[in-house]
Amino acid sequence: MFIAKVVGSVVSTQKVETMVGHKLLVIEPYRVNPETRTDMVTTGRTLIAIDTMGAGENEYVLVVQGSSARMTPETKNLPVDTVIIGIIDSVRVGKENVTL
Repeated sequence: MFIAKVVGSVVSTQKVETMVGHKLLVIEPYRVNPETRTDMVTTGRTLIAIDTMGAGENEYVLVVQGSSARMTPETKNLPVDTVIIGIIDSVRVGKENVTL
């Protein structure tokens, strides 16, 4: 699992039948800043993920990839590799809250 920020969406009018009705979002993986450990920094990558939570732009989300992406009831029969499985409220490292 990893943390990502929703930065956009994808519209696809032509796709396999099993993907019809599924929301696609552009996500940018983030990590805890190794220097300060009090904020998040981007990894510089972007991915497309299936949204199972109703996430919106600029929200931080919890993401799974690979075979784990097909282990939810919503995605078990889908050709997916990256799935949003949670919307993050807060992150804590040690005794400090991390700024999102």
